[in-house]
Amino acid sequence: MDIHRLSSVPSGGVRHAPRRVLLIHQNFPGQFRHLAQFLARHPAYELRAVCRETAPGLPGVPTVAYRPKREGSRSTHRYLQSLEAGVLTGQAVAQALLGLKKKGWVPDVVLAHPGWGESLFVKDVFPGAKLIHFCEFFYRAEGADADFDPEQPLTLDDRARIRSRNALHLLALEACDQGVCPTQWQRSLQPRAYQKKLTVIHEGVDVEMLRPDPAARFVLPDGRVLTRDDEVVTYVARNLEPYRGFPQFMRAVEALQRQRPRAQVLIAGGDDVSYGRRPDGAPNWRQKMLQEVQVDSARTHFLGKLPYAQYLQLLKVSRAHVYLTYPFVLSWSVLEAMAGGCVVVGSDTAPVQEVLRHGENGYLVDFFDTRALVGQLFEVIEQPDAQQTIRASARQTIVQNYGLQQGIARYLQLIESYRQQGWSTDLAVQSLA
Repeated sequence: MDIHRLSSVPSGGVRHAPRRVLLIHQNFPGQFRHLAQFLARHPAYELRAVCRETAPGLPGVPTVAYRPKREGSRSTHRYLQSLEAGVLTGQAVAQALLGLKKKGWVPDVVLAHPGWGESLFVKDVFPGAKLIHFCEFFYRAEGADADFDPEQPLTLDDRARIRSRNALHLLALEACDQGVCPTQWQRSLQPRAYQKKLTVIHEGVDVEMLRPDPAARFVLPDGRVLTRDDEVVTYVARNLEPYRGFPQFMRAVEALQRQRPRAQVLIAGGDDVSYGRRPDGAPNWRQKMLQEVQVDSARTHFLGKLPYAQYLQLLKVSRAHVYLTYPFVLSWSVLEAMAGGCVVVGSDTAPVQEVLRHGENGYLVDFFDTRALVGQLFEVIEQPDAQQTIRASARQTIVQNYGLQQGIARYLQLIESYRQQGWSTDLAVQSLA
């Protein structure tokens, strides 16, 4: 589908009612931001969103907020607590949907993130709507994140908890008409019985905003200014934790700084825990690792969670960008770094292998091999001019395969495939811009 050409006017000249699309995400817009922005300003669609009261929302998108009547009970078996919370959330969303239905607003297509139970009862309220689920991750005790890190050993209790945790995901897979996974690897984790109803669509990143800038400057909190002429190593994660290789990175920083006395290390990320467990003996993983390693505080800059514009400047001055991850959900940040022309040194794990090819558009190292990571960083820092082909290839990979327009176009194809009687088959002019 060409998203530059889309209209609700068929060849006979009669304008049909817009397609009604409902987006459901507890933290709306979440992964639906770019698609929602497109649908909200397009005359061929009538958009609504449902989300938690605490969600940021999106200007221009009419939103219905929900709040569960109560939290899950602490007396519920802990294997079932996420399921109980999901049912409570699903009930709250169903009440919100009934409110829309009472006002006469019935969607043609519902696109939902089912991870917290929000879409459990969509088909019971709107049986005629086509339900598309964003199937982000299906948990497994083996072959993905859970049994990956020997420093985080898996117990029988963990295995039982993981099996039970998938109850919500199985209900979601059964209910939906179509599922969307962001990457081929994430799709491969889903149960084989449901593979036929799953397609791969990455939402995409804004490759225009993420253009490289050789003249970029990044101002440190102390006022010092870094540019592409400096030996800048960057690391970005929502939170600094083992799932994103933070311990391995800090061990590499300790060794790298001994070899490169001019290297400046910029670390962006918070001190909470997005995935996994909190550390023993420290309030967060940053302080835990600072107890273990000796790094130069004058050259190691913990920047916390940065505003997006400042984060982009960080990427633009990077000489080497480190992205390490368990076999888990692929971060937007690695795609944004590549789109910005960064030289990414990434972990040789399944989600990264899907986008990064060693020596072509970046470099892969063993997640646990600190020496290999340090050696690869040293090479990239030592020979910046030799990395220009890598930088160009990294950006081209994202432009060709993960650009915003490709992601929106594929979602529109999915939405348009559910044409009801009277929907236009004439995809006429409307610019994404």
